[in-house]
Amino acid sequence: MPATLNYPGVYVEELPSGVHAITGVPTSITAFVGRAARGPLNSPTVINSFSDFARQFGGIVAGYPLGYSVRDFFANGGGQAVIVRVWMAASSPSSSSTSTSSMSSASSASSAYGSSSSSGSAFSLPSQSDGVARMGATGPDSIGLALQASSPGTWGNAVQVHVVTNNLDATVAASLGYADSSVLFDLLVTDTGSGLSETIRNVSVVDGTRRIDQVLPIESQLVLMQQNPDGTPVLPNPLVAPPATAEPPLMPSPPNPPNTLGPWPNLSGGVDSAFITDPTIYTPVDGSKTGIYALENTDIFNLLCIPPDTSVWSSTSAFFTTVYPLALVYCKSRRAVLLVDPPSDWTTVAQAQVGPAGLNLTAGGDYGAIYFPMLVEADPLRPGQLANFAPSGAVAGVIAQTDATRGVWKAPAGTAAALVGVQGLSVPMTNADNGQLNPVGVNCLRTFQFTGNVVWGARTMRGADALTDDYKYLPVRRLALYIEESLYEGTQWVVFEPNDEPLWSQIRLNVQAFMQSLFLQQAFAGTTPKDAYLVKCDSETTTPYDQSIGVVNILVGFAPLRPAEFVVLQIQQLAGQTGSS
Repeated sequence: MPATLNYPGVYVEELPSGVHAITGVPTSITAFVGRAARGPLNSPTVINSFSDFARQFGGIVAGYPLGYSVRDFFANGGGQAVIVRVWMAASSPSSSSTSTSSMSSASSASSAYGSSSSSGSAFSLPSQSDGVARMGATGPDSIGLALQASSPGTWGNAVQVHVVTNNLDATVAASLGYADSSVLFDLLVTDTGSGLSETIRNVSVVDGTRRIDQVLPIESQLVLMQQNPDGTPVLPNPLVAPPATAEPPLMPSPPNPPNTLGPWPNLSGGVDSAFITDPTIYTPVDGSKTGIYALENTDIFNLLCIPPDTSVWSSTSAFFTTVYPLALVYCKSRRAVLLVDPPSDWTTVAQAQVGPAGLNLTAGGDYGAIYFPMLVEADPLRPGQLANFAPSGAVAGVIAQTDATRGVWKAPAGTAAALVGVQGLSVPMTNADNGQLNPVGVNCLRTFQFTGNVVWGARTMRGADALTDDYKYLPVRRLALYIEESLYEGTQWVVFEPNDEPLWSQIRLNVQAFMQSLFLQQAFAGTTPKDAYLVKCDSETTTPYDQSIGVVNILVGFAPLRPAEFVVLQIQQLAGQTGSS
């Protein structure tokens, strides 16, 4: 009702429709977990192209399967990926942070850091074995900056640092909260390996708005300040900056000529990750958000790929007994699907015939799919040579492409599911070979004369004929996950609403509108909405007892479309017929 009715006449009021539109969630955001040459550790990073991956994680590097899988993902139609980089030391991590080295702040640069000591301030650097390149204790006009590369790897050994001092006037210093401009300096950092360079301006080692250990994590991609074992930054005896003047001087004194210190010797001590033989790097048991569990820090992902270190990824390794089973459990909790690469010792059809059951991956296997064989592709690091690569990245790209062009309910397989950039398959397969693997839930990759290399299977790891599982087919499982996630996100508004018929009718209206939109896209079996889907939320689904404990129950059902795996042509000769009536 209008707020005030004070004159005879017609009053117009707009009323809310009560419709809370349910928007479909993304279906093909792919998470990759594996080793890379550089980049943040155990921190999910969204990328939208292979160029993004090359810039942040180093691109394709020999011995790192992750780069090849991400390349294949984008080459085959992938749109968005989430990268989690993991790293393992070649030696025991127990040796880290056990010794220290000395570093001093020399008198020649003391004025730039607010120190009045003529001898400089000495401090110790913790010695660590985490693969991160660090600045040593010596350098020209050493000013005691304990810098380190932003992530582990030998890439950090190519990082070079310069410091530029005495080039800031008092007005700018005052605007930053510093009365003395000499406590501020610029940091010039260059990665001589990649050519990337950056300038971090107006930083200081004294307390204030531009203290270097607080600025670098935000403004630098290349370096950070080193930390003590207790997590505090290694600073050369930082002092509290003098308070800034209330008013900047009207006539600031001209700045001193710039004084460039360095370059210091390149950072050193960076070490690349060893082959990951410890499964807890991927699936930690201590509850930490590392490995695949780093994905807890991202809102959504739909597919998970763990590109294998082929030298250790045998069917009897801990990865098939530990990593993949735990990854399936995690995918179930996140409404995602795990794409499993074949073990490196599946070199024949007979070996692959054990299927997911032989790998103990049928428990929770409807949240995963396995593909065979490996892809044969050109290796850009070895011109003119072909090599075997894991198929999960390329398959994820095909799935993304199929979702975009046909929908999540369409099986990501068939003549249109071409594998781009693939020259062949590690195990050429015949129809008879395919007939041995399909019934046990192994999705085959095939080569045909007119279509080239294609994905030729669309079953989950519960897809063995003997299991007769409701989620035998990958598109049925993924459509169910799409509906679940979309309804989960789209019904958040229901929480704390009055739990009675007005709410139930709104829920029915919103959910039916969403399901009807899928029906019109031919996502379900059935020719009418009544045959295709069901939405029920009323006094039958939500009893008075449910209401008393704050529960509202929504029943949603759908008739799934299952792929036509077997096309049977029946041809008959018509004898003795000379015409038609």
